[in-house]
Amino acid sequence: QVQLIESGGGSVQPGDSLRLSCSASGRTSEIFGMGWFRQAPGKDREFVALFSYVRNATVYPNSILDRFSISKDSSKYRLYLQMNNLQPEDTAVYYCAATRTALYGSSSLNAYEYWGQGTQVTVSS
Repeated sequence: QVQLIESGGGSVQPGDSLRLSCSASGRTSEIFGMGWFRQAPGKDREFVALFSYVRNATVYPNSILDRFSISKDSSKYRLYLQMNNLQPEDTAVYYCAATRTALYGSSSLNAYEYWGQGTQVTVSS
């Protein structure tokens, strides 16, 4: 099993930045990739970003453009999601996820077996 814990959410104003973190523990050697997803009220959970340990590469959807970026620290299984120029439409619960089956990671939430509890991000003026 893999446990994921997110932190760093909060309430900010449009144009502000936030950095979310996700720490994985347990059988981390099984992880091929870790991703970030978000779910706004009344909407489906959507892909935000992923890091592939196999490719040592990041992937983002076109909708995110250059505002969000993933990084990791020396512990390898602690990821950060840097979010800049936040807008009200970024308001959502942000989830960290890990996959042990999708070799290169995936933008599909169905590819992830492990999920964190989520952290709320609210952007309003």
